[in-house]
Parts: sequence; structure tokens; C-alpha cells
Amino acid sequence: MRTRYLVPIVTVATALSLSGCVNNSEPAATGGASGSTASAAAVDVKKNDSIAASLPEKIKTAGVLNVGMANNYPPNEFKDDNGAPAGWSVDLTNALGKVMGLKVNFDIGTFDNILPAVRAGKDDMGMSSFTDTVEREKQVDFVNYYSAGIQWASPKGKTVDPKNACGLKVAVQATTYEDTHEVPAKSKACTDAGKPAITIFRYDAQDQATNALTVGQVDAMSADSPVTLYAISKTKDKLQTAGDAFEVAPYGIPVAKGSEFTPVLQKALQSLIDDGTYTKILSKWGVEAGGVKTAELNVAAKG
Repeated sequence: MRTRYLVPIVTVATALSLSGCVNNSEPAATGGASGSTASAAAVDVKKNDSIAASLPEKIKTAGVLNVGMANNYPPNEFKDDNGAPAGWSVDLTNALGKVMGLKVNFDIGTFDNILPAVRAGKDDMGMSSFTDTVEREKQVDFVNYYSAGIQWASPKGKTVDPKNACGLKVAVQATTYEDTHEVPAKSKACTDAGKPAITIFRYDAQDQATNALTVGQVDAMSADSPVTLYAISKTKDKLQTAGDAFEVAPYGIPVAKGSEFTPVLQKALQSLIDDGTYTKILSKWGVEAGGVKTAELNVAAKG
């Protein structure tokens, strides 16, 4: 789950030079795109005139939906073979743009710069696998669109228990929830019990974390459930799930606090859920298990 907080650093390992790299890219989609940098939507989507008419005047006049994204988290959002944004959240964003009659412009940058850009009005929204948390809801509002858990992976044939990982080497993507909270908490529990700490290997991109596990430099990796399952599918039977998914939490689309755009975005997402487009997009990528039935707002605050 992508999140960033200031926490004590338990162990830091920089990205290593890896061999036998895993390619997590997908071929570029075919068909019309919502914008010059957008991959094609998974299914045909028509403009909803009523929803489009209710857009804030600034966005309606511009005719463009500016979306902050960090494209290094396959299969949610990443670069295809041509370097264009791809993934199921990209397909979903393109579909939202079409419902609202807007071209989609993906403002690609680093993950930790997205919320400031949304708050400052540089981007209309973000779409980068943000976990909706109470702390973040103090900065932005979230339109919730998915539920994801944490899923560990290990090499094929090697049993790893996430509940008993003391002394193991575990790969994570830097600044994710797994990096800042989940694995450090497990490591602290180990040392508090007089057991060896977990050595945390942090990488800038998920591909690097997956590669580290694939070539045997670490014992396990921890990531969001759709990310781990996708990584396993791309490694040609070299990896397997380690335990069941846990700590299920909502993904949210961040928008500026109190923005007039928020209810319009909610309606656009709900329309895609109601007409089946949303499920088709998720099913295309094999992540339908985390689908939601209602486009709710700020789920974390509701407990």
C-alpha cells in the first residue's frame, strides 16, 4: 500500500545491480486514447452528458483532466513497452475521463510529490495506489475505488511465514506502507522478543524488489496484493505467495479538500461501477477480487 510517513529506519539497503531481471511491462493497448500520453481504456466508454455538465467551470473549460501519477507500480500503474502509462488504474482513469468528456493528461512524477500537487491545484486528482488513511484525509479527500491487502511472496518451493520472519531478508518498494509500517513493525516485534531483526531491502521501484527475490538476494518480498500476484505471474513460476493476504485497506483517488470536483468524480466512478465497465477493467488485469460496489468518500475516517 503506497503511503509515506516519517518513521525510524530499521535497516536500509540500496538497490543492487541485478541479473535475470523481470519484465513487468505489458504491450501497449490498442484503440483510441484519452490523451496524448494515455494508454487506451480497456473497454469502450461513452460520455455522460449530465456528469460532464456538472464539472467545475475551470476543468470544463480546459477540457483536460490532469492526473498525478508515479508509474512504477505494476500492474496498477507503470510504463508499457513504448514508455506510455499503462495498468488497470490507468485504464480506469481513461474511462473516468471519457465519462466526463475530458482528455486525460498523466502528470508523471515521484509518488511523494503527488499529494502536494493535488493540494496546490497543479493536478485535479492523483491516481497512484494511495492507501486512504485518516492522516492523509487531513490533507486531501479520497474517492475510494478499490480494496487491497498486503501479500508476501517467496521463491518457489521455499516456505516463508510473514508472521514469523525474524532474521530474514525482505524486499519492499521504498515509501510504501510495507516499507514504512508493516515490515518495520514485524522487525521490531522480533527484536523485542530477543530474536534477529528482519533485514529490509528498500528499492526505488517494485521491479527491483521483485528482481531481488527472483535472483535470490532476499528471502521474501512484501507488496500490495495485486502487485504481488502480478509479479508472481510475470516470473515464470519462480515465485509463489507466502501466506494469505492481510491488512486489507482502501485505495483512494486524492482530490483537494472540499473540491467541487469531488462529487462529480464520485458520480463518474459510480456510473462505471453500475454499468459494468469498472469490473471489466479490473478483470482484464486479474485484480477483480478487490473491486468495490460503491464509490465512497473518505472511508478511513468512517472506521
